[in-house]
Amino acid sequence: MHWLIGDLQGCDGALGRLLDQIGYSPSRDRIWLLGDLVSRGPDSLATLRRAAAQGFDAVLGNHDLHLLAVAAGVRKAKKSEHLDALLQAPDRDELLGWLRQRPLVAEAEGWLLVHAGLLPPWRAADALGHSAEVQALLADPQALQDFWPQMYGNHPDRWEPSLQGVDRLRLIINTCTRLRFVHADGRMDFELKDGADTAPPGLMPWFEHPERQSLGQPIAFGHWSTLGLMNRPDLLALDTGCVWGGCLSAARIDGGRREIVQVRCEQVQKLGA
Repeated sequence: MHWLIGDLQGCDGALGRLLDQIGYSPSRDRIWLLGDLVSRGPDSLATLRRAAAQGFDAVLGNHDLHLLAVAAGVRKAKKSEHLDALLQAPDRDELLGWLRQRPLVAEAEGWLLVHAGLLPPWRAADALGHSAEVQALLADPQALQDFWPQMYGNHPDRWEPSLQGVDRLRLIINTCTRLRFVHADGRMDFELKDGADTAPPGLMPWFEHPERQSLGQPIAFGHWSTLGLMNRPDLLALDTGCVWGGCLSAARIDGGRREIVQVRCEQVQKLGA
């Protein structure tokens, strides 16, 4: 069985309960985590240890990349991110090395998996190709160390095939790990974080853009807790706000069968924190 699981944010206790709920068997089930495995929740260390030891698959989210930048010494972790235990663990290098090998975009059972979203001009093959570019960066220690301080920023905010270097990599990462809304002309917006129905005129959820080239391709994503569970034939949104006191959600996607399983989560962070 193939299961997709939404944003964990270090909530390992909820993950354990969810795995019990679906009757997880390592010999039978394949688990895909849709990014943001760490941060904000109480036990990012246990979450990463479980994911690596069990051989789970995962795509990278913005909090996962932030952890790697913090570990590289180019960013500082906030107290609310609860990363100290992980960063001080004796097996931290092995765990961070496992995380660094994860892609931004992956395929499973005909589904495209990404933490946040895709830009309107991108088809599935484009997204996988752009993900491979970032994976090559993550595998190059020197290039990666030079890149970390330049990863943060909101520009460029619109895809151009001619983009090169840091600008190209930053845009790919922002798209796959931070995107929620786009303008009609395809520009990304990083200010609005509320639900899909809150967008002002000219702004829309990335998956509602009328010229989206990935339309019809089944896509599963997380990242957008205010969107909540979305269970459409070709769209699955699985960040249901576990760390905020919502649910942790899993979706079974194999064999043409769709099954949603959820467990309630204790509130670890206050909304707006």
